[in-house]
Amino acid sequence: MDLGWFAGLAGFALAMAATPGPNNAMVAASGASYGLARTLPLMAGIVIGVATIMLTVAAFGPSVAADAWFGPMLKWVGIAYLLWLAWRIARAEPAPRGAGPEGGAPPSFVQGALLQFVNPKLWMMVGGAVATYGQAAGGAGRTTLALALAAVVGAVTFVSTLAWTAFGAVAARLLASRRAVRAFNLAMAALLVASLIPIVLETP
Repeated sequence: MDLGWFAGLAGFALAMAATPGPNNAMVAASGASYGLARTLPLMAGIVIGVATIMLTVAAFGPSVAADAWFGPMLKWVGIAYLLWLAWRIARAEPAPRGAGPEGGAPPSFVQGALLQFVNPKLWMMVGGAVATYGQAAGGAGRTTLALALAAVVGAVTFVSTLAWTAFGAVAARLLASRRAVRAFNLAMAALLVASLIPIVLETP
């Protein structure tokens, strides 16, 4: 593993983490409704979940993500969970300015982490990353490779979720009313549902 290997992996992770999708829609909506500070547990859950999946796939091989039983089961469980999250985002009540915990509860650390474990698209992308960058890692041991993959992808995921959360928080400040913030949340919920279309339509 050299600097070029890390740069390539970071570029892949950025393309995977920064584009619109379930994680970014959720943190943007939470940032808009509850602010950056109260979204930090959700962000931490997402980062830990992504890093854990990377470690798991690197340790057991990309085949775990493509298992004939595991893949289809994960697909439909993930779709159901993501639809529930979209419903929750759409119904989120924006917290008043300066409100404390009584202003509503943002998605939790556990929900952020669980989202990663039931996201079939993430498992397949991680499997592809392990297969591609594992072969290019030279003589690196499996443990070293797994830790390097998890560290780089986890760090890039953190930067991405931070940016999307800040985007949501800034958008809420620019929106003139709670009704406008709710409309923003509806747009994020629609984005999350739209991200499921390729998963639903993909051939088994």
